[in-house]
Amino acid sequence: MYETISIDVDARGVATLMLDRPEKHNAMSAQMLAELTQAAGALGTDDTVRVVVLTGAGKSFCAGGDLDWMREQMAADPDTRAREAGKLAHMLQALNTMPKPLIGAVQGNAFGGGVGMASVCDVALGADHLKMGLTEVRLGIIPATIGPYVIARMGEGRARRVFFSGRLFDAPEAVELGLLARVVPCGDLAAAVEAEVSPYLSTAPGAVASAKALARSLGPRIDADTIDMTVQALKNRWETEEAAEGIGAFFDKRKAAWMV
Repeated sequence: MYETISIDVDARGVATLMLDRPEKHNAMSAQMLAELTQAAGALGTDDTVRVVVLTGAGKSFCAGGDLDWMREQMAADPDTRAREAGKLAHMLQALNTMPKPLIGAVQGNAFGGGVGMASVCDVALGADHLKMGLTEVRLGIIPATIGPYVIARMGEGRARRVFFSGRLFDAPEAVELGLLARVVPCGDLAAAVEAEVSPYLSTAPGAVASAKALARSLGPRIDADTIDMTVQALKNRWETEEAAEGIGAFFDKRKAAWMV
């Protein structure tokens, strides 16, 4: 059914939603975005599912955007770019509003959209070797469509520490920033996730869904207008000379003009 992700549901109703492109460090393609959106809808309406664990196969959680997908965006017209950006935004919204607890198990690297996915988890746990970063500005673009979820998770003040510097940060700093609940040794990540999952198996599923919806409604507004605004912001940035230079330099394996 799925080619870029996998889903396994155990006898307790714990679903593991795994990004499953380990050879690509689980970089996001258009197909992966579509499959994740579909999976969020299916898991959210499955009465046998009590909790969802989001993780990545192999060495990385998610290395950001797939290179081939990025090349396609470079060659595309502005409206096509906007539609593709919208796919990422709507995938994150589907995970963010899924009426099931979403526990993130984050290892290896989580860049760009990978940070966005960690941000929509109700609880995200990180392995101690984890590296994260919002690296879009290095390419002359911005973390636009993931922005509402990152800001909702970190708060504006903490987000400003990393939102537009492009620098990488480690797992302990991710805890300080509010992205991760805690850090554990890589070998202990599965046990730590299980400790987060277990309490939900004693709760009323409908009450959990209602409480999650209430919490989301009391937080920063992320609605269709917000999503459209971020898509437009990214569309505008794609049209700049900086974006052409930064993305071109990335694919040419050279320094962009502004790098010293």
